[in-house]
Amino acid sequence: MTPTLILVLALSILIGLSLGVLGGGGSILTVPILVYVAGFDAKEAIAASLFVVGVTSAVSVISHARSGRVMWHTGLIFGAAGMVGAFAGGLLGGFIPGEVLLIAFALMMVATSAAMIRGRRNKKAAGTDGNAAPHRMPLGKVLVEGLVVGLVTGLVGAGGGFLVVPALALLGGLPMSIAVGTSLVVISMKSFAGLAGYLTTVQLDWALVLAVTAAAIVGSLIGAKLTGRIPET
Repeated sequence: MTPTLILVLALSILIGLSLGVLGGGGSILTVPILVYVAGFDAKEAIAASLFVVGVTSAVSVISHARSGRVMWHTGLIFGAAGMVGAFAGGLLGGFIPGEVLLIAFALMMVATSAAMIRGRRNKKAAGTDGNAAPHRMPLGKVLVEGLVVGLVTGLVGAGGGFLVVPALALLGGLPMSIAVGTSLVVISMKSFAGLAGYLTTVQLDWALVLAVTAAAIVGSLIGAKLTGRIPET
């Protein structure tokens, strides 16, 4: 086992930890790790990240569901709409230069994090309770947001957690802990749809991808145990 592979696997544990604790962030870490540490080209890294994040999310959601932190109705509908958008995005992404995809990926990270911070401050200013009882989002809103987030997921390889969690927490009004658990359902569905789109044009080193996935799963199981113990803010 080479030093580079050891480093990639160690960093992969952080991918799972991020998904388990935050319900997102897996792809934000996976794509850069695969590009700059493992040496994948941009499109291979994006496709591989969809598999890693999809499998890791599917495993992590089990712990959240057992703790009652998953709203299945919203998650499954959001995920189904997202799968349509993600497959289309994955097909489209295969024909866009890798450099353009990486720039789009970075811009989405910045824009979403800024919206999340601003939205949380606005909630505090309004005196709303982040731990209020969860409620179902309107069907139309779920479908539209699912399609849009899914398209971005498939296009830039983001599992969507850093888009889904804000959508559920800020626009849908779900408590953070419920948004995190529910987002994992959405992420796993959309990731596999986006991967299917990319595999029409991209080949992967499956041995390395599976090793990264296994390490990420270990991190996700640790993260899922920590979620309920960390203050929402």
